[in-house]
Amino acid sequence: MSSRSRVLVIGAVAVVAAAAALAVALFAFGGDEESYRGSTPPEGIELPAFSLPDEQGQVVDSSGLDGKVTAVTFLDTQCTQACPVIASAVGQALDRLPGDERRDVVALALSVDPAEDTPESVGAFLERHRVRGELRYLVAPEDELRPVWDAFGVMASLDSGSDDLHSAPVRIFDRNGVWVSTLNAGADLTPESLAHDLAVALDS
Repeated sequence: MSSRSRVLVIGAVAVVAAAAALAVALFAFGGDEESYRGSTPPEGIELPAFSLPDEQGQVVDSSGLDGKVTAVTFLDTQCTQACPVIASAVGQALDRLPGDERRDVVALALSVDPAEDTPESVGAFLERHRVRGELRYLVAPEDELRPVWDAFGVMASLDSGSDDLHSAPVRIFDRNGVWVSTLNAGADLTPESLAHDLAVALDS
């Protein structure tokens, strides 16, 4: 083989190798973008059934959330640690979604301290963290909320005796009502990651 032929063969091999490397990189990048950033729950767990009023007195029924991606968290308006971080992250995440995607997302906060989560404290909390109209805060008497807490498997601050000590994950349910991702304040919850996981759930 002439030296010129060797150069052409080596050049061709280099081009093929570079193309293969680029394909692998693009595939890996695409796979990452299509994966949830939050922790993955066990398969097949669906959104528990509930029917609870929000801070405006409008009832939110889980059966009416079909076709929507739903983010659910658990808050106490007197909490000063995780709850402000969560509320702020939810608001910023929703602001990152395009209008057509935002319309298909419902963000809900379930009270874990209904005695102290009065209409006044809830309204002040939502205003303070700039999520009024973005995050619907569901509050009801303890006897109505307790079965919902049990269905979600969360601990309420009402039971711990401390406003700052309660379950506070952000769980994402896809359009079919299946739990697909969980993000936690102080760990993997950021506005960017929450917006990312909501977008993935919308596309799934």
